[in-house]
Amino acid sequence: MPTKTKTLLIPTADGQADAFAAFPDRDGRHPGVLLYPDAFGVRPVVEEMARELAGHGYYVLVPNIFYRHGPAPVIELPEHIGAETRPAVFAQVMPMVKAHTSERALLDADAYLRFLTAQPEVGAGPVAAVGYCMGGALAMRTAAAHPGQVAAVAGFHPSPLVTDAPDSPHRDFPEVTAQVHLGLAEGDMSPETLSELNQALDAAGVSHTCEIYPDTVHGFTMSDTAAFNPSALQRHWERLLPLLDRTLTNS
Repeated sequence: MPTKTKTLLIPTADGQADAFAAFPDRDGRHPGVLLYPDAFGVRPVVEEMARELAGHGYYVLVPNIFYRHGPAPVIELPEHIGAETRPAVFAQVMPMVKAHTSERALLDADAYLRFLTAQPEVGAGPVAAVGYCMGGALAMRTAAAHPGQVAAVAGFHPSPLVTDAPDSPHRDFPEVTAQVHLGLAEGDMSPETLSELNQALDAAGVSHTCEIYPDTVHGFTMSDTAAFNPSALQRHWERLLPLLDRTLTNS
């Protein structure tokens, strides 16, 4: 269906986060989706994915998770992030990733959900949190902190969800009431870590699917990177859309 887009400013505990929103170009209210981008941030490929999702009937909010460092694009990105440009890009991105602590992530999640659900185009039911790369972990943290509000989580080529850190995302799985889908690249986790992840989800009683997408490397959904895999992106839609349909649209 046709869509509209707008840029917004989200009030947060630490200032204002700029954001991109896409939603159906029709009257009425629509289920809300909080979409966390990967570490390369809000950019045309992510905005296009938000528009695609909005075309299926959702209001999609994409915050600039690095707003404390400036508005998006926080750093200048090449049109295509390949092997030759990746090291320089990561050298700029990683300090911001490390500065985005779990404490900051939870503060921001509160602000993002408050803002999303207050939009006049968003319905009163539960919402979804969707994330890519580091956004996958942010989506899981958001669901754990807001179990009554987040009904679906999808993470694609997520950053580590099981670590030795005291604030590892997997330690909060018992708080998650959402249905979860995780789409992994072949090298995202060792077999041992994947087993530990599934055991933690099972022990927490989380309804989940965890799938390794074939012939993929980390970042496979992003068409502006060398990691892009068109068939894996299609598989991602085939998993994401039914998840949202059964958790949000019938609520």
